[in-house]
Amino acid sequence: MASLLRSHFFQPPTTNLSTDANFMEFPGKPMESLKMNFSPLLLVKQKDTYWRRTYSVVMATKDPCGLGKELKEIERHGQDLKDNDSDPLKELEARFLKFKKQNYLENLDHYQNLAQGQSPKFMVIACADSRVCPSKILGFQPGEAFTVRNVANLVPPYQHGASETSAALEFAVTSLEVSNILVVGHSCCGGIRALMSMKRKSNSKSFIRDWVSLAKSARLSTEAAVGNRSFEEQCAHCEKESINGSLLNLLTYPWIDERVTKGALSLHGGYYDFTNCSFEKWTLVYRKSLEGGSKFAIRGCSTWS
Repeated sequence: MASLLRSHFFQPPTTNLSTDANFMEFPGKPMESLKMNFSPLLLVKQKDTYWRRTYSVVMATKDPCGLGKELKEIERHGQDLKDNDSDPLKELEARFLKFKKQNYLENLDHYQNLAQGQSPKFMVIACADSRVCPSKILGFQPGEAFTVRNVANLVPPYQHGASETSAALEFAVTSLEVSNILVVGHSCCGGIRALMSMKRKSNSKSFIRDWVSLAKSARLSTEAAVGNRSFEEQCAHCEKESINGSLLNLLTYPWIDERVTKGALSLHGGYYDFTNCSFEKWTLVYRKSLEGGSKFAIRGCSTWS
């Protein structure tokens, strides 16, 4: 600590920060007030790197012994976690080593080939729900499915702009050239329940609300079709309805529309009911420029149980 202070010796400013143009966002706040009420992370917007260095050293010189004690406490706490048999990461370590021994090393050639590149046939869009792992359910092995998971397995329309899902779609379709996109929904979906239960008009800010609102058309069609049934039945209906909505949203991406039209890419829906362990699957048929305009149909419906 002493060497740190020697290498960053300074004279702390005592003037009011409001006189400096770089700090107009903190009018009337002297340094003492700032250093007591703001963490270094909140000061990253400042233009003066000297201020950021100065702030760190001010905090260190205010109570160097106290800071050293705090760092020692952090180190001790970390050691306690390491020695704690209940550490969840210890279990993950055991699982990883088991995977390495029983899977990776026994299939070393396969994994070394994967290190050279990937060419999956499937792009899978699934829910982030911890109970729904598409690789576990459908038996995908490493290299077979390029997967993205989000709340309620939704596909935003192309006009929605950039998102992790749209970025994954672009990479999977244009770079990896997958031949199948599979949207997998599931029973008891919390995202769909949030969609079905949220108030129509609300001024509250919520990331979840904004995200699941992408499927509001599925909610409206559900209310029109089964609005007189129980809430649970409506949610189950909407879980499947939103999958079809996502399949249609896929076609708003020009590079997906082009490949589907040429027959180079197929769009599929899947629904996993984990209460009775069944899986429904279907394929969206899409043809443009036919009499009457664009045509959509569902084919290949089946249930695996």
